Amino acid sequence: MFGWEFPPHSLGGLGTASYGLTRGMADCGDIDITMVIPKARGDEEKGFARIMGANTVPVAWRDVNRDYVEGRIGALLDPDLYYRFRDHIYNDFSYMGTNDLGCIEFSGRYPENLVEEINNFSIVAGVVARTLDFDVIHSHDWVAYPAGIHAKQVSGKPLVIHVHATDFDRSRGNVNPTVFGIEKDGMNNADHIITVSNLTRRTVIEKYGIDPNKVTTVHNAVEPLSTELLGVEVPPKHDKVVTFLGRITMQKGPEYFVEAAAQVLRKVHNVQFVMAGGGDMMEKMIRLAARRGIADRFHFAGFLRGKQVYEMYKFSDVFIMPSVSEPFGIAPLEAMQIGTPSIISKQSGCAEILDNVIKVDYWDIDAMANAIYSILTYPAMYNQLRDQGLEEVDGIRWSKAGAKVIDIYRRYI
Repeated sequence: MFGWEFPPHSLGGLGTASYGLTRGMADCGDIDITMVIPKARGDEEKGFARIMGANTVPVAWRDVNRDYVEGRIGALLDPDLYYRFRDHIYNDFSYMGTNDLGCIEFSGRYPENLVEEINNFSIVAGVVARTLDFDVIHSHDWVAYPAGIHAKQVSGKPLVIHVHATDFDRSRGNVNPTVFGIEKDGMNNADHIITVSNLTRRTVIEKYGIDPNKVTTVHNAVEPLSTELLGVEVPPKHDKVVTFLGRITMQKGPEYFVEAAAQVLRKVHNVQFVMAGGGDMMEKMIRLAARRGIADRFHFAGFLRGKQVYEMYKFSDVFIMPSVSEPFGIAPLEAMQIGTPSIISKQSGCAEILDNVIKVDYWDIDAMANAIYSILTYPAMYNQLRDQGLEEVDGIRWSKAGAKVIDIYRRYI
C-alpha cells in the first residue's frame, strides 16, 4: 500500500480511513500488508501492518556501515532492509539533495511543493517495488497514485487505487488541472478503482470517463472504541453545545453552519456553537459570526486530534456535518459511537448507509436550524437518535469493508 498519512499523525479523514481499512483487512487474516507513507516517525501503531517511511528508503548509494544505519533509522527500518533497498537503486538520484543515508526527506504533510513530493514519493516506490515481494499494489488517494503506477510498471503487479475524494469534491467544481491530470492518470492505469461511496463512484464514471465495470464502492466504517475513549470525561456545562468538526474549507460548508447557528440563537439562548478544525476559511467564518452578532456564542476550538476529538463529541449535544460534497465523512459515525445525535448533508456518502441521523440539503439553512432546535428541545428525539444511532453504527465495521477489498484483490491475483 501507498498512502500519505497514518495515525497518530493524521491531517484529515484520509489517515483515519487508511488506518481503519488496513486494520480491518488484517483482521480478516491470511494477508501481509506493508503501508508505505512519505515520513514514518516510529510511533505508528504496529502489529497488523508494516509501516514504512519513504524517508528511510535510499535512492542514492552511500557507503555507510551497519552501526551508523542502526543509529540513524534503526527504530524505523530494519538495517538489513536498508541494504536490500540500496542494492535495488535503479538510477543515480544524488542530484536531488539526498541526506547522509541517500534518502529523500519528506515533510509528512501537504506542503507548497506537494507535487514535487508526490513525484519524489513515486521515485521511492520504484526502489520499494524492485525489492519487496508482493501480490498487489493499493494506492490511497491522488497523492499516492503516481507511486502506485510506478510500482506497477516496475513489477507488473495489479494496481488498485482507492478514491477517498476527487478534486471535484475539494474545489466545488473549480478543478485544479494538475490534480485532475494526476487523478485521471491514476484511474486510467489502475486495474480496479475503489470509491468510498456511490456518490464518488458516479463522479469517477461521469467526470473522468471511467468504465463502470472498473469501479466498486466500498463504504468506510469505524473501529470499536477503546474503553479509554468510551470513558472520556468532560467538564460540566450549563448550555447545550452544537459542534462542527472538520477542515474549515469550502468543501465542508462551514458558512451554512454559521448561518444555521444564527437562526437557532434567535429562538433559544442557552446554546453554544463550536467550530473545531483549521482551514483557509477560518478567518472568514470568524468575521461571519461577528457580523451575525453571535460571536459570544460561537467558539473556534482549533485543530483537535486523538482523544481530544472524542472529548469534543461527548461534550456536544448535536454534531453536524453540512458538507457541500463529502465523498464519505467518517466524523458522524465517530460522534454516533460516543452517543451524540448527528445531522448530515444529503450530499455526503455516509448518508447512503446511515438511517438514524437527520439528513438535510447543505444549502437548506432553515431545515438545518430546525433539526438542531428539535434535537436540543425534544428529549424523546434526542434519546431516539442517540440510542438507535449507537446500535446502527455498531454494525458498521472495518473488517466488513476489508473483506470486500480482499475479494477485489482476488479477481486480479
